[in-house]
Amino acid sequence: MDLHPCPSIASFNSPKLIDTMETIGLASDHAGFELKQYVKDYLSRKGISFKDYGTHSEASCDYPDYAHALAEGMKNGECRRGIAICGSGEGISMTLNKHQHIRAALVWMPEIARMTRLHNDANVLVMPGRYIDTATAEAIMDEFFATDFEGGRHILRVEKMAVKS
Repeated sequence: MDLHPCPSIASFNSPKLIDTMETIGLASDHAGFELKQYVKDYLSRKGISFKDYGTHSEASCDYPDYAHALAEGMKNGECRRGIAICGSGEGISMTLNKHQHIRAALVWMPEIARMTRLHNDANVLVMPGRYIDTATAEAIMDEFFATDFEGGRHILRVEKMAVKS
């Protein structure tokens, strides 16, 4: 696991900013590795720290290993939010959402990123590494990080997501 602190305080071009003291957890499989490298560059340019839970190469691997590591890191307070990437985004999203404290949202366009934050309080952004380019990924991340949870009528809905034992 790589921890990359960013000492500078940069901001997004939005009145709603991500806390640059926040650490973002990252996870991908081999199909998401290349886009994850771009995400690291994006976060560094914004002055945002990240912790990379793997994978660390394009060698074939299993996305659940890294999804579970990210979810555990979030549960343990190492990071509050995350970004996860696999080929389609589906597998890593399904795995992340097995964890009760995770609200992972598969996003392929900025408008979806906005709605997942606004109405669902998504805490993990999942992107399909094989189906979006870096410009789209950047626009998605800008929207995801710039959007706050709306609350109100959505609070009860979000609370009902977790399975009660």
